[in-house]
Amino acid sequence: MYRDTIKDATGICVETICQTILSILLLVLLAGIALGVGLAAIDLIAAISRMSHEVGLHEALKELVVNVLMVLAVLELFRTVKAYFSEGRVKVTYIIDTVLVVVITEIMGFWYREVEVERVALAIALVVALMGVRIMAIRFSPKRRELMDGL
Repeated sequence: MYRDTIKDATGICVETICQTILSILLLVLLAGIALGVGLAAIDLIAAISRMSHEVGLHEALKELVVNVLMVLAVLELFRTVKAYFSEGRVKVTYIIDTVLVVVITEIMGFWYREVEVERVALAIALVVALMGVRIMAIRFSPKRRELMDGL
């Protein structure tokens, strides 16, 4: 009986510490999103001011695209942490979605840099592999298995 009480108290303590750390992480992610949106707005203003210079406009728009894509990646990470708070676990599909957004952001960044073909092929292979894992995670999810057991 005494051991069960210690286990319960320890579990509650660990859960409280995890929730506190994740709350701080959520605040940091929100600050990162705000900073990213601010940088994107600054880049947009810079792009508008450089309308007469073709080269300057291209560089400013390139920075804008990269900043917007990174904000989307941080937003996916925010969604993953928020899902942990609401469900008590992290869904594999959320993690895969976050990684997919980050990898696709890098691939789009390849358009503006000279990158070897092998590196682009590896990034595309990674995206295809992640899509396959995501499909398997949905197909073999615990909720789907519970529904099938009820039939």
